[in-house]
Amino acid sequence: MIIVDSLTKKYGGFTAVAHVTFRAEPGRVTGFLGPNGAGKSTTMRILVGLTPASAGDVTLLGRRYADLPNPGREIGVLLDASAQHAGRTGREILTLAQRTMRVPRSRVDEMLELVSLTEDESGRRVKDYSLGMRQRLGIATALIGDPEVLVLDEPANGLDPAGIRWMRDLLRGFANQGGTVLLSSHLLHEIEVIADDLVVIGNGRIVAAGTKSELLEAAGTFAAAPDPAVLAAALTEAGHSAEQALGGVRTDADPAAVGRVALAAGVPLTELRPADGAGLEEMFLELTKDNAREEVAA
Repeated sequence: MIIVDSLTKKYGGFTAVAHVTFRAEPGRVTGFLGPNGAGKSTTMRILVGLTPASAGDVTLLGRRYADLPNPGREIGVLLDASAQHAGRTGREILTLAQRTMRVPRSRVDEMLELVSLTEDESGRRVKDYSLGMRQRLGIATALIGDPEVLVLDEPANGLDPAGIRWMRDLLRGFANQGGTVLLSSHLLHEIEVIADDLVVIGNGRIVAAGTKSELLEAAGTFAAAPDPAVLAAALTEAGHSAEQALGGVRTDADPAAVGRVALAAGVPLTELRPADGAGLEEMFLELTKDNAREEVAA
């Protein structure tokens, strides 16, 4: 389990993260989402002891990361696949991790097989790896200690569709066995497919948190019509919220109520569905539209 409590990080007069609070539970994949500069990477660096917090507290399995006697045996971390030593081979990097964590030597071959790096590939220097191969090596390094928690920042970068599917199945299996996964990604569709819970951050603050189904259901209803403005005006007059989006209208009214309003107003509907059908991307954009850091005055 990961517990983040009132986490704040300041750099001089700039606040990168402000009073961030959320949990990542065992047996579940928690998607950590936010626009660039929202505070995702800062939060994850604080989680694993790379950046000190200005205030607040973070515990992993009930302890601070710095207090773990052999952290790789409990917390698997992948924050930047490109940060691996370019002059070493993939096997050398895994062997160093194996020795540092004091796990059996057999784990090196087990991890290479798990992430589908061949004997030839494991003998190449990392500088000759593609980004996708570096991601696989980074995931192998995160898993070699057989941890209970995974903290992964953009692990799908550089993976082809088959690789993304493989990663999804791997993380789903890890969570199904009781592990805790905190996953940051800009590939919203992949988060939508794999995540059980979502934490959305904008401008250094949490703007939404809950189960995926709860947050998507809260998106309301989407209706399309030849003249969305007329439909929006009719819904507003009937006492519902109405915002034009994606060639239609998003409203807090349920689909049946939208149908009644449209019929009374003489507005033909070309599409009517729960707004969560538009997927995570629409919900994400809605939640963060007022929280992009560049929109905030200094």
